[in-house]
Amino acid sequence: MNTRKPTLEKISPDFGNSILVRKHKKDSYKGEKKPFWHFHPEIELVYVNKGQGKRHIGNHLSYFNNSQLLLLGSNLPHNGFTDRLTVNGSETLVQFRPEFLGDRFFDIPEMEAINKMFELSKKGILFGVKTKQKLGKKIEKLNEKEGFKKILILLEVLHGLAKSEDYTILNADGFAFETEPQDSAKIDVIFKHVNQNFQEHISLDEIASKVSMTVPAFCRYFKKVTGKTFTKLVNEYRIVHATKLLSESQMSIADVSFECGFNNFSHFNKLFKEFTGKSASKYRSELKLMVQ
Repeated sequence: MNTRKPTLEKISPDFGNSILVRKHKKDSYKGEKKPFWHFHPEIELVYVNKGQGKRHIGNHLSYFNNSQLLLLGSNLPHNGFTDRLTVNGSETLVQFRPEFLGDRFFDIPEMEAINKMFELSKKGILFGVKTKQKLGKKIEKLNEKEGFKKILILLEVLHGLAKSEDYTILNADGFAFETEPQDSAKIDVIFKHVNQNFQEHISLDEIASKVSMTVPAFCRYFKKVTGKTFTKLVNEYRIVHATKLLSESQMSIADVSFECGFNNFSHFNKLFKEFTGKSASKYRSELKLMVQ
């Protein structure tokens, strides 16, 4: 893939449709070249059923296991979500313009709750278990419907989501990425490099040279665009990977720490607690008690 290309994604629904619905099953991703870090003016609804992966949405990084239901607002940068779908797993993506039913449709009083949700979705909304159970099958049905029926079901889904009290805002601190195409292309290069090399030491010289900048210019640029230092981002990638290993493997916590690129175990413990709010051992023991 040419990383110089701006990563504003152009989305084209099929002829005669104003919303795009795609359903992927296990192994259906082969050969698909999706940009790692992208954004688009369309609102995106994502339902993953039986899969695991890392979420990177705006400034938010985390790991999910089994399923997830997300609503991502216009121009909120994000990457793909599934590292692995299980045998019966699938991912349904629904993308539509905020004005797909006309410029004023969602301004009418009956649509007030949905309109407010669209505004909130610019920070990324993660829905909880009850909402997933209630609406998951309906979202998957969108792929089988055509025309008027598809629009009706989507409106029912949006109404159900808007009524839900079972959700988390992913970028609650209010920080939003500046989604300029040229920024997005640079950030794409940086995040790709971090994603592939976070288990090793990444020096500032090395990463700055990737985007043809001096170290001081890179540090200023990165903080301006993401709201955090480069070191903090790398450590967050490592901790998110640690949460994945703690839930999916039987490795000891010390081994998890080294596998994620930490060569100081106490530093790992301190950062893990800062990031997740609990120690690695507490995190793992709570996972065992959770019923997915």
